[in-house]
Amino acid sequence: MSVPRHVFEQTVASLFAPIVPFLEGDEVSEIMINGHDEIYVEKQGRLYLTGSTFASQHLLMSALRNLSQFVGRELNPQKPILEARLPDGSRVEAIIPPVSPVGPVVCIRRFRQKRLTLSQLVDLGGISAETSDLLGTVIARRDNVIVAGGSGSGKTSLLNALASLASPDERVVVIEDSLELQVGLPHVVQLEAQPADTRGRSSVTIRELFRATLRMRPDRIVIGEIRGGEALDLIQAMTSGHRGCLSTVHATVPIDTLSRLETMALMSDVDVPLYVLRTQIASAIDVVVQVSRRSDGSRCVTHVSQVRGYDREDGYRISHLFQRHAESRGGP
Repeated sequence: MSVPRHVFEQTVASLFAPIVPFLEGDEVSEIMINGHDEIYVEKQGRLYLTGSTFASQHLLMSALRNLSQFVGRELNPQKPILEARLPDGSRVEAIIPPVSPVGPVVCIRRFRQKRLTLSQLVDLGGISAETSDLLGTVIARRDNVIVAGGSGSGKTSLLNALASLASPDERVVVIEDSLELQVGLPHVVQLEAQPADTRGRSSVTIRELFRATLRMRPDRIVIGEIRGGEALDLIQAMTSGHRGCLSTVHATVPIDTLSRLETMALMSDVDVPLYVLRTQIASAIDVVVQVSRRSDGSRCVTHVSQVRGYDREDGYRISHLFQRHAESRGGP
């Protein structure tokens, strides 16, 4: 039986009272709980130790157990990792003893209530006006785009901004592990993968959702993040005529992005010769947009790279349409 949303909200407000102030507005992007008596927050890319604490480890554990019950997941010494979502959409990752000897460790990723646009990224110094225009052209000509970067580099925010540039008359299907994207278009279908229940049943993977999506007449497919065998399905869909696909990958430079896609495609249950796979990747991916986090915590686009093919001797052929050092601001 599902729990009414207002009951869920009231329970979270009560049990998680020490962090409720950080769940308001867009100033805090991440909340990190290291045991009951140490809470950090991230603001504008920098970490700050707060004065907030839970009164005891028991109270923190009580809050996490109640959260696990609301979302229908197990949390105990045998299953010490919890993935959940708060009523406002914030993503929760919790680890409890014995895996975490110091006590419960929790990280809450918050999402902006307002969409970040390319023009706002220009104002923030994340990209130049010229790069913004270039990315607008890339989306308009329906290139297949991979946004790559490290953890916390702003991949999802940029993906959201790029997806929102699609034509209003397109049917956009968004597939995610956890609903994060807020594509500001009139015809958007959002799908969310589901973990198995307490008996190990009823899971729905990103890969299964992607395969189903191909039969749902999408004009454009957006996958929040590629993590496994779905990479091969996406690559083959791109090479068979699905244009304008967008997704993200954890990688630090454009060439590593293509190598990561190779690795994940090889995780599928389809045996593809490596040369054939590399050729397909080079044919499928048109543009890699690389993002990075600066030393001051701000995010920026460092590369907009066009994939021009694959050669047995030279490997992937990539040309940088735009390139700059992560610490520079404005233009190249």
